[in-house]
Amino acid sequence: METAIRDIMTREVESAQPDMTIQDAAQMMKTRDIGSLPVCEGRKVVGMVTDRDITIRGVADGRPPSSTRVAEVMSRQVISVKEDARLGEAERLMHDRQLRRLPVVNGEGDLVGYLALAKVAREESSAQAGKVIKGVSEKSKPVPMETHEKKKRQKSR
Repeated sequence: METAIRDIMTREVESAQPDMTIQDAAQMMKTRDIGSLPVCEGRKVVGMVTDRDITIRGVADGRPPSSTRVAEVMSRQVISVKEDARLGEAERLMHDRQLRRLPVVNGEGDLVGYLALAKVAREESSAQAGKVIKGVSEKSKPVPMETHEKKKRQKSR
């Protein structure tokens, strides 16, 4: 049986709030040596902020870090995975959407964990992890992982 996300996710998850400054978010990332934070209102994920968002959408645009709010630079389209989903679902999302990290939510949509590409790489075979990493790393949008699997099954017939 395939691994459930809840069995490999990181449970201790730091999050930012939309009204905190990007300076505070950057300091939190520095202290914890991480490159992204889910942005939550309560336990509901409303966005994601990365060190790149802070740099490109904030600092490079001339916004002062001490007064610019996370809500002004965060990505609002959040792709998440449910804690009871199978690892293959998370791999497809990461590959097809080119995501290195996924917030993990429970049935009510509350943040309960985080799944990083590194966890997938440690859990999976080298070949499977390589497929996911390759998709995440491609310069253009990769061919959906599902398409690769269909071609593989057709060849083996």
